[in-house]
Amino acid sequence: MPRMTHTIREKHKLLGRVRRLRGQVEAIERALESEAGCEQVMHLIAGARGALAGLMAEVVEDHVRTHLVDAEKHPGALNAEAAEHLLDVVRTYLK
Repeated sequence: MPRMTHTIREKHKLLGRVRRLRGQVEAIERALESEAGCEQVMHLIAGARGALAGLMAEVVEDHVRTHLVDAEKHPGALNAEAAEHLLDVVRTYLK
């Protein structure tokens, strides 16, 4: 399996997102343990889902930019404009 060397550049930012996501999941756990209301739990879950989708979008975007449209590294790379359209769709889908 190829390493995600491109994520190393963004390592601190990605880890920060993961740590915030962990905090959100722990907040869900605490809410359930304290028998919080359904509305509060659903809001917490929605927030965590959004954070996870944002993390996925960031990793996908970096992957596309690094492996598919970097013409210097990959001369047969995708058309940059087509890649931007694809990323717009991915961002919309993951919201």
